[in-house]
Amino acid sequence: MARRTPADVPRRTRATASMADVARLAGVSSQTVSRVSNGYAGVNEETRQQVLAAMAELGYRPNSAARALKRGEFRTIGVITFTLSTTGNVRTLEAIATSAAEEGYAVTLLPVAVPTTDEVRGAFSRLEELAVDAVIVIMEVHLLDAATVKLPPHVQVVVVDSDAGDHYTVVDTDQAGGTRTAVQHLLDLGHRTVWHLGGPEGSFAAQRRADAWRAALAEAGRTPPPLVRGDWSAESGYRAGLELAAREECTAVFAANDQMALGLLRALHERGRRVPEDVSVIGFDDIPEAGSFLPPLTTLHQDFAEVGRLCVQAVLRKMRPDGSEHGTTLVPTRLVLRDSTAPPPAEG
Repeated sequence: MARRTPADVPRRTRATASMADVARLAGVSSQTVSRVSNGYAGVNEETRQQVLAAMAELGYRPNSAARALKRGEFRTIGVITFTLSTTGNVRTLEAIATSAAEEGYAVTLLPVAVPTTDEVRGAFSRLEELAVDAVIVIMEVHLLDAATVKLPPHVQVVVVDSDAGDHYTVVDTDQAGGTRTAVQHLLDLGHRTVWHLGGPEGSFAAQRRADAWRAALAEAGRTPPPLVRGDWSAESGYRAGLELAAREECTAVFAANDQMALGLLRALHERGRRVPEDVSVIGFDDIPEAGSFLPPLTTLHQDFAEVGRLCVQAVLRKMRPDGSEHGTTLVPTRLVLRDSTAPPPAEG
C-alpha cells in the first residue's frame, strides 16, 4: 500500500497523534504499527522504516502504560533508601540507575524520610501506584522486617545488606573482609593494636565492621581498645579525633569511612599528632577525594559500581519465569596504599 501524504491525514497535535494516524500516513494497518512500536519481528525493513518515519513526522509516542499492562511488566525498578547523604548510598544508586538503563529499565526512587517502620511500610505501599517490576532496598534490613510489608505478588526484591539471612536476595560489599585487611595492614606495620572509629549504632555496615575489627584483633592475640563512635560525618570524626589524639598509646586508627577519617586527620593535626609518624590512619570507601587528603589517605576501596550492577542483574534474574533462589553476593574490597599509614614511632 502506498504511503499517504500528511494532507491525507487529519490534523493532530504531537500530543494527540494516534496509532491510526500513523497507520494512515504510512499506508499500513494499525496492527503493523503496533508490531513496529513493540519491536516485534515479522515486519520487513522497508515497511518498518516507513512506519518509523510516519511516527517521527507526527510526533507519535507509543503508550508505554498500555504496553506494560498488555505485557504484564513495566520495565521499571524501584529503589527504596532512607538517606542520600552517605557516599555509599549515592554511588550505589548511581550505579543501579546506569545499569538499569543499559538493560532498558527506568529507575523510580522511593525515598524514606526517616528510618522508621511506618515510613518503610508507606514506601512499599506506593509500589503498586508507581507500577514497578522489582525493588532494590538500600537500608537496614531490620527495618524491612519490622515493617511487615506486603509486596505486590509480581514484585521481586533485592537488598543491599548482607545481614538479611535467607529471607532476601542480597548484594553487598564484603564488609568483614575489608575490615580484616585494614586491621592486618596496620598490625603488619608493627602497631601493637588498632583503635576503631566506628559508625553509628543501628547501622549494619558499622556493626559488621566493628565486629570484624574486634575479631581480627582477637585472632592476632591483641586486646581491642574501647570503640569510639561517630555518625559517618567528618564533623563526628573530628570530635572523636580529639578524644583519640589525647591518648598517647593510640598509634593506629581504623576509621569506618573516609569522611570520619578526614575529621580525624584534622583533630590529630590540631593536637600536634603527626600522621603517619605518630599515628597511622586508614579509612573505608576510597571516595574520590581520599587521595587529596593531607596526607593522602590509605583506605579500602569499595566497588560501588559493581554492587549496583549486580543488584540489577539479580532482580532481572528473579523476574524470569524460573526465578532464582535467595542468596548472598559479596563484592570484595581492595586496599589502596597511600601516605597515611606507616610503622609506629620508635619507643625511646
